[in-house]
Amino acid sequence: MNRKDFIKTIALSSVAMGILPQLSFQHSDLSYEELIGKGNPTLYGNGFQIRKEAFDAFTKMRNAALKDNISIQVVSSYRNFAHQNRIWERKYKNNTHQGLSPEKAIQKIIEYSTIPGTSRHHWGTDMDIIDANVSQPKNVLSPSHFEGNGSYVKLKKWMDANSKDYGFYLVYTDKPGRKGFKYEPWHYSYKALSCGYLDAYRKLNLKDILSKESLLGHEHLTDSFLDSYYTENILDINPELL
Repeated sequence: MNRKDFIKTIALSSVAMGILPQLSFQHSDLSYEELIGKGNPTLYGNGFQIRKEAFDAFTKMRNAALKDNISIQVVSSYRNFAHQNRIWERKYKNNTHQGLSPEKAIQKIIEYSTIPGTSRHHWGTDMDIIDANVSQPKNVLSPSHFEGNGSYVKLKKWMDANSKDYGFYLVYTDKPGRKGFKYEPWHYSYKALSCGYLDAYRKLNLKDILSKESLLGHEHLTDSFLDSYYTENILDINPELL
């Protein structure tokens, strides 16, 4: 390699490392407890909690967005097993009290909420965001706010154009035919970490995890349901995060 080609190669490598943090995948060394939300990870953030590498990347992204008068606010980030279980129990009780059968109550829950022990929010890599610089609607996490004349359209357009430069990818897309959780234009994942964590999670046995936890309504989590949930809700995500 001559000197000119060598300099060109080094320059291109530097650019790639500088603007594509999502390529620097890390092998996951998370424990079983951390993967299911029962560990004690070191987390960073003011008013939210994510892992250090994700926090550093988010800080850069948030500062860049501020230059365009967009204030990215995290409304949900790390959630441990107990937190997710509280959400699960509240929704399960509400649904069954409204007359839904246990099976239909569970199906309604998993339109947007995960079964405890299966949430990406257990990893400290994922977050739900809004724009704090606009008038806030009543229910901030609604897809309608991110399209048309919605409050967060400017945020959505900015994220579509820029989020991948900082390593953040939309998880539950509006791709036609995608199954599992409904479209969530607010839910982003830090790819450089979460891809490795998902690989590690896929080595676990979902049925074994849930059989140990005695979740409310767990007797209605049949093998066929769990097989479908694993395929559609855990794995039918943005293919760039697989």
